[in-house]
Amino acid sequence: MALRLAADFDLRKDVLPGLRAAAGARGGGAGILENNYESLRVLNVERNGNIIYTYKDDKGNVFFGLFDCHTRQNEHLYTFEKDLQVVSCSVNRERTLLAASLVQSTKEGRRNELQPGSKCLTLLVEIHPVNNVKVLKAVDSYIWVQFLHPHVESNPLPENHLLLISEEKYIEQFHIQVIQEDGNGVVIKNSGHLPRERVAEDFVWAQWDMSEQRLYYVELKKSRSILKCIQFYADENFNLMFEAPLDIALSDSGFNLVNFGCTDLQDQEKLSEHPTLCVFTNHTGSLCVCYSPKLDSWEQITYSVFYFHKGHSKTFTAALGSADSRVTKGITFLNLDYFVAVYLPGHFFHLLNIQHPDLVCHSLFLTGNNEVVDMLPHGPLQSLSGSLVLDWCSGRLYRADLNRSYLLEFLWDARLDWEKMAVLHCVLSCRQDTRFLEAKIIQWISENISACHSFDLIQEFIIASSYWSIYPETGNMDKLLPYSSVLTWNTVHSFKGYWEKLHSNLEYVKYSEPHSHYSNSVVRREWHSLISEEKTGKRRSMAYVRNILDNAIKVISKLEARRLEPRLTPLFQEEDNHQRLLVGLMVSELKDHLLRHLPGIEKKRIEQMVLDYISKQLDLICQILEASWRRHNLHPWIFHFNRRASAAEFAVFHIMTRILEATHSLFLPLPPGFHTLHTVLGVRCLPLHNLLHYIDNGVLLLTETAVTRLMKDLDNTEKSEKLKFSIIVRLPPLIGQKICRLWDHPMSSNIISRNHVKRLLQDYKKQPRSSVIDKSSYSVEFLPLNYFTGILTDIESSSQALNAFEGHDNVDAKFVEEAALKHTTVLLGL
Repeated sequence: MALRLAADFDLRKDVLPGLRAAAGARGGGAGILENNYESLRVLNVERNGNIIYTYKDDKGNVFFGLFDCHTRQNEHLYTFEKDLQVVSCSVNRERTLLAASLVQSTKEGRRNELQPGSKCLTLLVEIHPVNNVKVLKAVDSYIWVQFLHPHVESNPLPENHLLLISEEKYIEQFHIQVIQEDGNGVVIKNSGHLPRERVAEDFVWAQWDMSEQRLYYVELKKSRSILKCIQFYADENFNLMFEAPLDIALSDSGFNLVNFGCTDLQDQEKLSEHPTLCVFTNHTGSLCVCYSPKLDSWEQITYSVFYFHKGHSKTFTAALGSADSRVTKGITFLNLDYFVAVYLPGHFFHLLNIQHPDLVCHSLFLTGNNEVVDMLPHGPLQSLSGSLVLDWCSGRLYRADLNRSYLLEFLWDARLDWEKMAVLHCVLSCRQDTRFLEAKIIQWISENISACHSFDLIQEFIIASSYWSIYPETGNMDKLLPYSSVLTWNTVHSFKGYWEKLHSNLEYVKYSEPHSHYSNSVVRREWHSLISEEKTGKRRSMAYVRNILDNAIKVISKLEARRLEPRLTPLFQEEDNHQRLLVGLMVSELKDHLLRHLPGIEKKRIEQMVLDYISKQLDLICQILEASWRRHNLHPWIFHFNRRASAAEFAVFHIMTRILEATHSLFLPLPPGFHTLHTVLGVRCLPLHNLLHYIDNGVLLLTETAVTRLMKDLDNTEKSEKLKFSIIVRLPPLIGQKICRLWDHPMSSNIISRNHVKRLLQDYKKQPRSSVIDKSSYSVEFLPLNYFTGILTDIESSSQALNAFEGHDNVDAKFVEEAALKHTTVLLGL
């Protein structure tokens, strides 16, 4: 199952046993509830997680109880010694006041629609201790009640605020001052006159957000649906935060409430005949409105999601199969933090990524005979804040989250590219036991390296996992850091907290900042510039380069701190200054990028985020290599050239080549030593013509460490000589000069001589020379060579000469003469 439901509360287990025990203690036996079990039901879930429930005894008396989610204890609140039906109930934060609305029961014991003249009583009761009862309303329409639970430290509050929601389409707020009497007793002050004010009116739909203390409601203006939001505060103030048009069809004759407790006003079996509407938010500043019109056809269903924080909406139509597959249950929307789930029992389950709704490939749609479409209870479900789901019928409160085991299993079985990408992001968004999840994904990538055609698996894994590892730091990361390798698949006031984040999201959409995502383009240019300067012997200030290399040291230190086991792969065994420069430059550029766009976060914290982010990318590459190394049971002696490659080494070389391809286009750094190891495997795995093709096209990078080991490990057979010479002529001049000295061979001597002569003659100015040549100083009577050697000797002896091989006495005109003779002898076949 894609969702895992863990029960936080169950009426049968958490309430019923205690009620039976209490009844037995009073001598009434268990029968006091056995005949009235159906009357036990949940009424409301307050902001602090406490659950209010009600039940009747065999005399019809109405009992109110509270389950404390922190202590896991039940508390009796109040008893009405009348046979009444409860419409709604709420308790203030201090549990000193109880508000309830009740209607008369029919003779059958079940409430039907109100008969003419019947009354709905809305009562306010002092319950600490039980004392006065005040009638707030006595009307012929239903009333729902809800206490506000503000974010404040003071306890108790001197004033409480109560919302009354009327079926007559208005909402009032009562202000209730309380005073303490007789120790801890609490009574209402001036109960004869409670101040009140009208909050909203003429609405057709309303939803309460218990966690954030917000009221959403929809008004109809000229047949247009206008969504409004009111934020309540600790004092008696409240603000209208926004109003926005919705492209939905609601009837003026309709009336629907969400999250105001449970009543049986609606026949739950007919929910599919009514439109469904709900609003979801989360801590990152997202605001989604989910809507499904009433079902007009048994063949398909339509639903829409309005991503207010992204400035657009999407409408989906799902086929329901044959006409025989009749839909008897309503569609359910669930708030799962970074995702919204759309669920129709027995038909489909749609998991929508609300952080990146522009990429449909990040959303998962399951249908058919898959067990996932029947994984949730079929009764009416209410989605609460914090990924809580309340099943009214069973009285269970669940905590819903993504089922990692199922998603990993689905990842292995997925056939379509978009399914693989969607599941990959779903799994990575589960931040618990990250190391385990990454190891499983790496195993899947290793066995399916060529299974995707629309995107690069390694690229997507590195980018997405790095993104999700740092995302909780700040909600703005989806605008500042890349979250996918396929990005080219191609009215609010200034308030704090959630509203500030929503405003930031809207501003981003409004001004459409195309360049706010970080990319390595600047790093690429700067890195190439530094490498070019190194080749020409130039280099900018040492302080600048030292700062960059210090950044790299910090990243590698953090990377090594992540390591829990000894490293199998022979990485980090050389300086590899080129990769260290790249790592350091990325730290510098990414830090500047985040400082520009996150002015409210201190510099030290941003620097830590950058080090975490880049070390995470390197760590993921190391994890992929380690997993491949372990899977193929390779050993450290692979770091030699004088052995033939095994099939396992071919597989690891292929993985490393894919890693290189993935990181090259994104210009991501590689662990120091990666290119050396890759080259060693390349020399052992590839025939010479393929090897040279890989080198010439930049797939294999010849490092000084790799070539030095090659020169030492290989003998001077004809095959080895051909390989060595092919490698040497492809080396940069500075490295080539060093490597040639390690190879005692005429070819190497020839190269050394040519470089020596070229350097000596660069600034040579012809001077008059004696036409008489002292033959005794030369070993061969070959006038051109003797004359040329004499010139070289003169230049070397000059105080202005610049010896390219300063410090190596064996390189001089005599060495050049001998090398030239040997080379000529070879050419003449002598």
